[in-house]
Amino acid sequence: MAKTQAGIVGLPNVGKSTLFNALTRSRKAEAANYPFCTIEPNVGVVLVPDERMQKLQVIAGTKVVIPATIDIVDIAGLVAGASKGEGKGNDFLSNIRECDAIIHVVRCFDNDDIVHSMGKVDPIRDIEVIETELILADIQSAEQQLDRNQKKVRSQDKDAIANVELLARLVKHLNENQPASALEVSDDERARLKTYNLLSSKKVLFACNVAEGDLADPSKNPHVAAVAALIGKRHGCEHVVICAQVEAELCDLSPAEATEFLQSLGVTDSGVSSLIRGAYHLLGLATYFTAGEKEVRAWTFRSGMTAPQCAAVIHTDFEKGFVKAEIVSYEDLVKNGSVAAARDAGRYRLEGKSYLFKDGDVALFRFTD
Repeated sequence: MAKTQAGIVGLPNVGKSTLFNALTRSRKAEAANYPFCTIEPNVGVVLVPDERMQKLQVIAGTKVVIPATIDIVDIAGLVAGASKGEGKGNDFLSNIRECDAIIHVVRCFDNDDIVHSMGKVDPIRDIEVIETELILADIQSAEQQLDRNQKKVRSQDKDAIANVELLARLVKHLNENQPASALEVSDDERARLKTYNLLSSKKVLFACNVAEGDLADPSKNPHVAAVAALIGKRHGCEHVVICAQVEAELCDLSPAEATEFLQSLGVTDSGVSSLIRGAYHLLGLATYFTAGEKEVRAWTFRSGMTAPQCAAVIHTDFEKGFVKAEIVSYEDLVKNGSVAAARDAGRYRLEGKSYLFKDGDVALFRFTD
């Protein structure tokens, strides 16, 4: 399975680079109080938190644990007019185009010491600015694709004819300032729409960046409430609440110190953990495990993948020579305490090529060379 990427976007000075540093537990992105401090997109490999691996480690009796990962791209702050080249313009838009999903960081805190690029804090306005730029860029792209396909229609190209019908509707829809994700389409059209690689068709996870004092009860923050109300009506959108500054401070603490610090703020889990899990879910990803004395490892797959396709995640040869998959669910393995006990209880089974993997499956593949 090809690597998946989630791109962090937002206006300048909303906390994007600080959040990226916390996500990757690094200082790759310079966090400074001025626009465009991130000039080239930073890419970080982010570990996906999964408490299940700790129990699997005990059962397998291994010291090696390898969690799943996703790539996070920190893209420099967009500004109004980006689709026309303002700021870093189309360079940044092309970086977003290469991502599978968008993490849209929205400023939901007031701080006179951190200048907002558009004046006062207004997350709904900020969201509309970014979305408008993505839609404007999509209008240009869709019109160009429509023009190319209209030329092919003259030769009765069936694929071009279908593209022209859909693209004409799409251009009209976009010109009404509606994102491509809101266009009503059939299943066949949805697959075709995906090939256009539109910015406004990507799924979005909104990260509401709040002040430290809002973490215990973010519902009292009017900015967060406004964002939640806005995206509650949208398909393919979710939101999480984070405090990027707190997450940055957690990077320098031990696990025990971090837990104590979070508890002092009235929360039990890191916002970064919620964000990573949210991005993972948004991308339609799931996890299966391999567990043995050598290592316990989490493998990422897309929901709906068959056993041979999941085997290919480890190595393409596993798919080519796939015979069977030995499967036990995480719940059954933990309940019984060992593979042998799960087998004796009838919870261990062999699955063939048509089996669709489920999140939490613990697998061993049989294959021929």
